[in-house]
Amino acid sequence: MSSTTAQTPEPEGFARPARLIHTEGTTEIPVHLLFRDEPDPVSVPVAPAVVGRRGTGEQPRVRPGPVRAEPESPADSGSILVERPARVLPGAAGVLVGVCGVAGCALTSWWAGMLPGLALAAARLPAPADPGLGPAQWAAYAGSGALALFGFGGLARGRTGRAWVLGLFGRYRGTVRRTGLMWLNPLFLRRRVDVRLRHWRSEPMPAVDANGVELRVVVLVAWRVRDTALAVLGTEDHERYLRECVEAALSRVLARLPADVPPAAIVRDMTLRNTEAVGERLTRLVAADAAAVGLQVFSVQPTRIAYAPEVAAVMQRRRIAALDAQHRDTVLTSVVDSVEDTVTRLTTRGLVELDDYERKALVKDLTVAFWTGRGEPTA
Repeated sequence: MSSTTAQTPEPEGFARPARLIHTEGTTEIPVHLLFRDEPDPVSVPVAPAVVGRRGTGEQPRVRPGPVRAEPESPADSGSILVERPARVLPGAAGVLVGVCGVAGCALTSWWAGMLPGLALAAARLPAPADPGLGPAQWAAYAGSGALALFGFGGLARGRTGRAWVLGLFGRYRGTVRRTGLMWLNPLFLRRRVDVRLRHWRSEPMPAVDANGVELRVVVLVAWRVRDTALAVLGTEDHERYLRECVEAALSRVLARLPADVPPAAIVRDMTLRNTEAVGERLTRLVAADAAAVGLQVFSVQPTRIAYAPEVAAVMQRRRIAALDAQHRDTVLTSVVDSVEDTVTRLTTRGLVELDDYERKALVKDLTVAFWTGRGEPTA
């Protein structure tokens, strides 16, 4: 039991035995620590220190232990590149600053006596008392010129569907998606990015099917830039990265399915002829790979799947032979069924009485007649 339980009163004349250890103290042990398993030394929090006066029977006082600072997450430290809006000013502010700089240059020219008499008369300005270019005039020229360059040099025009990725001394400073006239810091490095929905039709790309047959595939990709910071700064060329993602997805999807199945096959869904299923697989793979660089892929659809030129002639002859064999088998089945039906009707209705030899001869003659009537050679 802990020291906090109530104690019964001692009877009169009862002598409390002397303490064997005069410096003993009373401490409190948390009950939950007595019934727990061996703790993980990494996850055990720091226990608060228990302080009490020795030999006085006073309840212990708990002193809070040191607080551990939680490690800073990568998102808080700014190590993850994420698009954020940049700070810009309206274009009127830049124009005003530039006009002030030009006005300062004009006043400095009047002060230095650089304006001709006609200009002074037109502006109704008195002649300067002490004309000449001195240190003060040069300093005024430098300040006014810098102000004009700073004002007019920061003007930019934002367009719909375009964005500016700003950087300063190698550091990302934000993205501007505003439209119209605005003012940016002239020291910023500006990179224009197209954020509209875009369609890319690829050139014929090489691939192989599950049987190792070489193919040429043309795909149509619908995509757009979702995160400009990742697209511009996360990779060297995001359009080239997208093309490589499409090529990798084609090699993974097309290598698992055959280009075609024999004409007699009934199930044709698990082939490259099912462009809808192939497009869904390609879209899923390319979208997952392109999301790492801030690209959003909506669809990747194959528009043409053809054999490579070196194998196209061979595959075409094989295809024609398969179709011809299928057609011959269908015609032969139809002829045999017609002959059987004709002989059965003649015998069941009693029109003719045939023995085995005559039946065989009739079947042969009818077969030749029906086969010839369908336009097939007799040989």
